[in-house]
Amino acid sequence: MQNEETNSNPEAELDAALDALIDSVDTDGKVADAEEPVAAEGVAEVPAEEVVVTEPEVDPYAEFKRDLRTRRGKWYVIHSYAGYERKVKSNLENRRETMGAIDYIHEIQVPMEDVVEIKNGQRKMVTRVRIPGYVLVRMELNENSWSVVRHTPGVTGFVGNAHNPVPLRFNEVFDMLKSTVELADAAGEGAASQGKASASQAAAQAEIDFEVGETITIKEGSFAGLPGSISEINTASGKLTVLVSLFERETPVELSFDQVTKL
Repeated sequence: MQNEETNSNPEAELDAALDALIDSVDTDGKVADAEEPVAAEGVAEVPAEEVVVTEPEVDPYAEFKRDLRTRRGKWYVIHSYAGYERKVKSNLENRRETMGAIDYIHEIQVPMEDVVEIKNGQRKMVTRVRIPGYVLVRMELNENSWSVVRHTPGVTGFVGNAHNPVPLRFNEVFDMLKSTVELADAAGEGAASQGKASASQAAAQAEIDFEVGETITIKEGSFAGLPGSISEINTASGKLTVLVSLFERETPVELSFDQVTKL
């Protein structure tokens, strides 16, 4: 019996295969029978997890330091009559413009601080001069700028060498002006201030264990670590007036009882 031969046409088979492939592809270039993923009935699709990028927390003091380093000129300390610090600042700002010194007298600062005062049993936040009798000036020192500053009403002179004053070191300037930095966590500041006020009130009610003329160490606040001598004790408000040596002068600083410690 003769084997039956199967007649095949290779070219026809290739054409048929190409036609089948073309039919399986849609106009977008996707395979037609490739099925799109479908969520199972009754099962909600879970969205892709969102990635939240948080900004790194900025240290306001570090930012202030960087800015302080870029400012032109050097910082000098001038002495004024106590209680006239802000008036001296205003007078000097006016004089530098009228005397044509705005290009070399750049900035005048009176360091301030927020403190809690207790009067008649009531606590309130007040802003006061941090270093009574002193004003900071950022300037290019020359004969003209020296004269404009020195002869400003209310100024009694430069601290140090009267005719050739020595500028402050950077860390001294930062320590004097860091109280001007506004912290972002205002609520935290409020809680801290309230806590300090409560501590001050408790200290006022406690037995007073200080004497006028006694030497103490400041343990809290702007002048922490500095020694001082008690010049006045106010039992009702729970405050001490302490003489602290700053810029070769004794400066009165008001502190609560819990801000100082005996030597």
